[in-house]
Amino acid sequence: MLGHVNNVLYYRFFEAVVVRFVMEEAGVDWLKDEISPQAVETLCRFHRPLSFPETVEAGLRVAKIGNSSVTFDIGLFGEQDDTPSATGHFVHVFVNAETLKSQPIPEKKRKVLEKFT
Repeated sequence: MLGHVNNVLYYRFFEAVVVRFVMEEAGVDWLKDEISPQAVETLCRFHRPLSFPETVEAGLRVAKIGNSSVTFDIGLFGEQDDTPSATGHFVHVFVNAETLKSQPIPEKKRKVLEKFT
């Protein structure tokens, strides 16, 4: 064992915080919603390794809201760290569940997202 968190897990942490946010805050339900967000771009910048085992905390903000897209900025922090171990973003585009064509962000969800910009 190398004693650090593998780089693939950083993306899992990013995905977990974004999915939890859009479900709990914006009320997204991928099984029921006709229009829901799909990831179209991800980025991760590594600043220092997270060690294993270490408690990881994540911060999220809505960086940009477009007509059909939203960009989430994410930071991952190790225990007792004030500076992030990794930073990055996820861009999600709202799409029709059947056609997968982009759709405007539903107004109710947009209003929630705007609270976090």
